[in-house]
Amino acid sequence: MKTILKKYKQLILILLVLTFSVSCNNTNNKNKQNDGNTISGKLIIFHAGSLSVPFKQIATEFNKEYPNVKVVLEPDGSRKCARKITDLNQDCDIMASADYKVIDNLLIPDYADWNIKFASNEMAIVYNEKSHYANEINKNNWYKILLKKDVAFGRSDPNSDPCGYRAVLTSKLAEKFYKETGIVKKLLAKDLNYMRPKEVDLISLLEANAIDYIYLYRSVAEQHNLKFLILPDSVNLKNPEFDEYYSTVSVAVNGKKPGEKITHKGEAMVYGVTILKNAKNKPAAEAFTKFLLSKKKGVKIMELNGQPSVIPSYTSTFDKIPDSFKQFTKN
Repeated sequence: MKTILKKYKQLILILLVLTFSVSCNNTNNKNKQNDGNTISGKLIIFHAGSLSVPFKQIATEFNKEYPNVKVVLEPDGSRKCARKITDLNQDCDIMASADYKVIDNLLIPDYADWNIKFASNEMAIVYNEKSHYANEINKNNWYKILLKKDVAFGRSDPNSDPCGYRAVLTSKLAEKFYKETGIVKKLLAKDLNYMRPKEVDLISLLEANAIDYIYLYRSVAEQHNLKFLILPDSVNLKNPEFDEYYSTVSVAVNGKKPGEKITHKGEAMVYGVTILKNAKNKPAAEAFTKFLLSKKKGVKIMELNGQPSVIPSYTSTFDKIPDSFKQFTKN
């Protein structure tokens, strides 16, 4: 009788544990569902043109968890994105830049408190099968081909877009690497009529065969199924181990005020993201940013689009970063 009673008590205990577990799971699922349903409204994101493809995909996946948020994506050159915030006072909740320093230099401390580095990239020379000398170009002669009279190439505006000043830095590194004086002056003086505000604006010119080549991010080339030339690490601004070498070249771009200049030294390219101080939809902004930085969500999509993660990364704004985001950074 004692044995039967003992087994009966054990069975009751197991049932209670199972009931409690199911109840907790239901509560957690309900809370997750409620989070997705209670966060709503318009979410405005200014972002680099090179983030257009992955951010559209990320927004689609984000909306599966947060169906009541209307994500408004506004691509442009990163510096131009910042100017729309600082000079034009346009509403913006999240700013994602192709160069984290754009956020540091133009938005912090007046418009944003912190900055998280989240992805990397590299410079490439992009073309198509109809480009002049497409069958001849290689990592040793690309700059010579760009300088040919019957070749036209495009690059973005250094004052609007990080890809633009990275094109300048790449040219300067090429002059050092190939040891040919005069490359920079000749490259930067050629085909100025094909300069555009952001790098993705140049793709239509290439597809229309108006130009033969573009200084462009490798990820954008891959996303649009374009041919591209991989440049040596000494030139492509990809490898952090080359930062000391990259820093031997620099470019000056417009600063916060008229007549002011900001000098960008060469360094491995890193993207940055922040939430604006006056964001009108901070709950949605925080949810999207966390989604973007999560390994199995936004990071996975970014990497599938050719933009490797650098999370977690060091940041000079660590003390200002909300506790819920500190997991994505280093101090």
